[in-house]
Amino acid sequence: MKAPSFVVVIDADRCKACGQCIEYCPRGALAPAERMNRLGYHPVEVKYQDKCIGCQACVIMCPEAAIELYRRPVKSREVDAD
Repeated sequence: MKAPSFVVVIDADRCKACGQCIEYCPRGALAPAERMNRLGYHPVEVKYQDKCIGCQACVIMCPEAAIELYRRPVKSREVDAD
């Protein structure tokens, strides 16, 4: 199975569960968590990391700046010099 190209990192303790990131994610990669954070909210979590296309909609829409998006480095393949 191919590793996801992007990694979404959510600071659960900053999330106020407004749901904007969930609403604007075009691939449905995010969902509310079952657990609660220290503020008493069910924070958003990444349910389907492999669905992320790196559009940054979640990062842009988060009013608490609780979401970061990273691109995974591409592993280079060794080329035979034969």
